[in-house]
Amino acid sequence: MTSQLEQARSEGRPTVTLEREQRRLESAVRASALRARGTAGPGRAAVDIAELLDELGRARLIEIVDVDGTLCVLTCGAGQVRQFTAGRSEDAVRVADFARFALRRVARSRPGDDLDSALAVLKAAGPKLQAALLGPATRDLGDGPVMIVPPGRLHAIPWALLPELADRMFSVAPSAGAWLRAHTAPSPRRRHVTLVRGPGLVTEGAEVPQVALLYDDATVLAGGEATTEQVLSAIDGSWLAHVAAHGTFRADSPLFSSLRMHDGLLSVYDFERLQRAPYRLVLSSCDSAVLAPAGADELLGLVSSLLPLGTAGIVASVVPVNDQATAALMTALHKHLRGGAGLAQALRLARDGAEDEPVQAATAWSFLALGAA
Repeated sequence: MTSQLEQARSEGRPTVTLEREQRRLESAVRASALRARGTAGPGRAAVDIAELLDELGRARLIEIVDVDGTLCVLTCGAGQVRQFTAGRSEDAVRVADFARFALRRVARSRPGDDLDSALAVLKAAGPKLQAALLGPATRDLGDGPVMIVPPGRLHAIPWALLPELADRMFSVAPSAGAWLRAHTAPSPRRRHVTLVRGPGLVTEGAEVPQVALLYDDATVLAGGEATTEQVLSAIDGSWLAHVAAHGTFRADSPLFSSLRMHDGLLSVYDFERLQRAPYRLVLSSCDSAVLAPAGADELLGLVSSLLPLGTAGIVASVVPVNDQATAALMTALHKHLRGGAGLAQALRLARDGAEDEPVQAATAWSFLALGAA
């Protein structure tokens, strides 16, 4: 249906009937998902604090809670949990919106464009975000990795702009329990890698052939082979999957957030058909990390659906990104992964090589490591 809609729009044909049919099908899918029988099993209603502190080691887990508009920060690590009061959530949201706008401005720039104003916004945003989001808790981050658990509407923050995180290995998770499950998720014995090139990219997924050379056991899907069914089959249970494709976040229906494949869109509902999600997933696409708050900070979106299915770590962007700069960043990321680094460490190291060029730097700031691997 989505491919028919896109073709009709590109040819200038009326789309009212197709759009109506799309809404009908989406309603049917949502209704079916709500009626689906759950799987029985032991629940994990609360996190065992002693277990969490033991698993953290020298790392810190930072939980940020919005209490009537004020952000309270819990720092977990070094055998204890401490509480701090940071800034106002509305201040963090406002500064983050400006920062994401500046990142989009840089991503869409052309050679010769004046980027001074956008770069000035980004430079100013980091300290302001840090004051609002962390405040005095920055004194209790230690010198190891940091895991951040923000409230729902503060997930899509370009966290690498924060001065205390700029040179640090960090990741973001929907909850402490999600991080703990991801941290303890078993890695597949076979280190199979799946690389996917979706349609319509300016670079045509230029990093994929280069990345394929780094791995001994790799499957590459491109062109007519990069269909929704073949991609799902190839990434099911893989050690690492890399998808270079256009990503779309659906604010009206987050579970229909999707990645564009050769024959249509690969949505959250499609990922839920996997027997086991890939252990590590790199989404070289736009808006793939954007989540939507629902209810009491429950998150809906592409990323939040994969962590419960067995994915231990994800790299994804919080804004539209520059395709060419992304290709260079992803190649650097995989070189570090191939060398034994985890996703958060590989992303930090890849940022180091992007600091001197504005578009490369902005692209590096736009990506986050999510989960724990």
